[in-house]
Amino acid sequence: VNVVGSSIARECDRTIMTQAGPEISVASTKAYTAQVTALTLLALHVAQVRETPGIRVDEWVAELKRMPERARETLARASEVEALAEDLRRMPLCFFLGRGADAFVALEGALKLKEIAYIPTQESPAGEMKHGPLALVQPGVAAIFGATDPNTRDKVVSNMKEVQARGGTVVAIVTDEDRIVDRAADSLLRVPRTKFDFLSALLSVLPLQLLAYHVARLNGCEIDQPRNLAKSVTVE
Repeated sequence: VNVVGSSIARECDRTIMTQAGPEISVASTKAYTAQVTALTLLALHVAQVRETPGIRVDEWVAELKRMPERARETLARASEVEALAEDLRRMPLCFFLGRGADAFVALEGALKLKEIAYIPTQESPAGEMKHGPLALVQPGVAAIFGATDPNTRDKVVSNMKEVQARGGTVVAIVTDEDRIVDRAADSLLRVPRTKFDFLSALLSVLPLQLLAYHVARLNGCEIDQPRNLAKSVTVE
């Protein structure tokens, strides 16, 4: 939780404080990043206690300490996201897709776009596309793929081609070193490579949050206080 003594903190037997600080906007951004970081540290602690084979906790922690600088590098590329927002601001529907950790980043990206820009979204693991979501792809529809994990890249590229074959616009979030996805995407958003692929999720979410911000701004939406939403609720 983010607030000491909050209602949810009082209801819990144990809490992990994210220490993200006050977040004024209804749509949480830094709180999301802080929660992912806190849960990663929790997982590392469990791995250390259990002496999980193959997990070098010291290396993971060292890599986490490098994340603020890599986040600054990612945010320095905001102009690329702004240009993409100009191209996509009128899209009738946006898919957010990925495999592995990228699938969960897709959920956050979709939530932000629908929350503050009021763009309908369809978020799904990329492997589930043919079980329904692909039926909605047509010209004018955008699909944003997380493609930061080299272990799932080939399958993600195949999914991208399926969207393009039906007239959809494909945007991919990739690491700096990636040159394979280039040929399968209409637009690219790059993030720094991390030593552990899972940690790319802390970086690839940033351009998605920025995209939602810029689309909302260009379309004249109220960003900090989106319609019909509240920061906290007291009813079920």
